[in-house]
Amino acid sequence: MARRSSRACAAAMATAAVFALLAATATATGLVRVEHPTKSDGSLSLLVVGDWGRKGTYNQSRVAEQMGKVGEKLNIDFVISTGDNFYEDGLTGVDDQAFEESFTDIYTAKSLQKPWYLVLGNHDYRGDVLAQLSPVLRKIDQRFLCMRSFILKYWTRPKDHHYDWRGVAPRQKYITNLLKDMDEAMKKSTAKWKIAVGHHTIRSVSDHGDTKELLQLLLPVLKVNSIDFYINGHDHCLEHISSRDSPIQYLTSGGGSKAWRGVFQPNSDKLQFFYDGQGFMSLQINQDQADFIFYDVSGNILYKWSKSKANYLQPSTYITEA
Repeated sequence: MARRSSRACAAAMATAAVFALLAATATATGLVRVEHPTKSDGSLSLLVVGDWGRKGTYNQSRVAEQMGKVGEKLNIDFVISTGDNFYEDGLTGVDDQAFEESFTDIYTAKSLQKPWYLVLGNHDYRGDVLAQLSPVLRKIDQRFLCMRSFILKYWTRPKDHHYDWRGVAPRQKYITNLLKDMDEAMKKSTAKWKIAVGHHTIRSVSDHGDTKELLQLLLPVLKVNSIDFYINGHDHCLEHISSRDSPIQYLTSGGGSKAWRGVFQPNSDKLQFFYDGQGFMSLQINQDQADFIFYDVSGNILYKWSKSKANYLQPSTYITEA
């Protein structure tokens, strides 16, 4: 498997078939399904935040405060974290005080006392990665639901950082099995909406830009299975990009703390929205419609976007126009 682009780091990924279940992350033995019920009307409301774990600094606490307010207004069912949960080097172990200082003591609003489904980012793999996967943390804070993730880069090019690859080696076999498991799970899913959540970008106009490995390996699987949205972090911004050759919408929510990178690099897909600052995203979804909203650090609405499936027919494939 080619190892390209020195900018591409380790990517955390989970697939979600919304309404029936949350198919959260992968393990070496296959995808793990986590059941999460909808509201009585069949809808779900959730928040998405990424790249946040800085013990309240870089406006993490302010973002958390606004998440609490929006979470109460929307009566959210759960929160998704797109990774880089603890800076700079993950957790040192299950007794690392950073867990409470960056998570429990920050996201204190009543509305945020719901399950948090978390993927792992490259910074999380710099520490004891098994700590974030341990049930011990759920005894400290029962909201924290983190499982194994999809590794892409810094396998052989770690620079000056140590990465904890326990449970995901050998690399090629792990990735091959994971992509196969994902493809099978998505093909079996009858969900009206299908969402993939990961740490790394597939498409982005910000600092890290597009991730070549994901474009080459993951995107074909998402396209053939008619995935609606790919949601990620890694770039410390908020953005929405529409694919020009498939229905996929790329949504970045990586503004949970440190931001303002000042980088803009257009790609071949259609940029709908870009904000180089701190904030988070909400998603309200029912059988017929999905509504996304991006918020800044003060809770101001920056951008709204909706997709309808009122006259939905499940496609077997998506055919690109010539």
